[in-house]
Amino acid sequence: MPSALPPLALLAGGLATRMHPFTESVPKSLLPISGEPFLAHQLRLLVSQGFNEVVLCCGHLGKQIERFAGDGSRFGCHIRYSYDGDALLGTGGALRRALPLLGERFFVMYGDSYLSLDPVRVWEAFVASGQAALMTVWRNEGLLERSNVEVWDRKIIRYDKWNHDDSLRYIDYGLSVLSADVLEAWPETAPFDLADTMARLATEGRLAACEVSQRFYEIGSPEGFRATEKMLAGLRMSRESELVASIGGQA
Repeated sequence: MPSALPPLALLAGGLATRMHPFTESVPKSLLPISGEPFLAHQLRLLVSQGFNEVVLCCGHLGKQIERFAGDGSRFGCHIRYSYDGDALLGTGGALRRALPLLGERFFVMYGDSYLSLDPVRVWEAFVASGQAALMTVWRNEGLLERSNVEVWDRKIIRYDKWNHDDSLRYIDYGLSVLSADVLEAWPETAPFDLADTMARLATEGRLAACEVSQRFYEIGSPEGFRATEKMLAGLRMSRESELVASIGGQA
């Protein structure tokens, strides 16, 4: 896997109210799942996909995240931290504050997502599109959550996180690429939602689409947490079986 991917902003600053009471004293990223905090699973996957530079955007209980992950060396990456400050900034505001650490173009991912995809293909699609941003999408058809994206000719022509109708077939997969200039107009300390910026870019014809074929996993809801825990347990059993078979073959 090439090592030249731009930095990844990992959004891990929300209150995670859907996972209360578990997240009242522990940030969602550190919820134990399949034997260890979720962030450990997530970082190992990201490193295996080619990400070297990670910026963790933290807010609620963020210092716990930094104490756990440190500089990222034990996971094979380099981690830096950006904090909301005294007030939560929302997903968009957190990214705006982190821009000095991210550069001109960067990946964005939600801190509760586990995504099996090829980010190099996503990056190449973004560069080829010539657009200000790109969103990965999955043809959901209302299966996992309500679909919120309309796609036409490799472009997002409508993205609506808040309102849903039957014309929307796709869902935001959870990994995007952004140019810094789409956020620079906002004051550094202004709270706003990234979803509103993405919706505006779609309306303006400036948001490319990259379709992926595998479903996403997340721990942002009790149902999602259970599905992710089952998936991670299956991966662990598969690795253990492969290890046993490898040792047996060497005997």
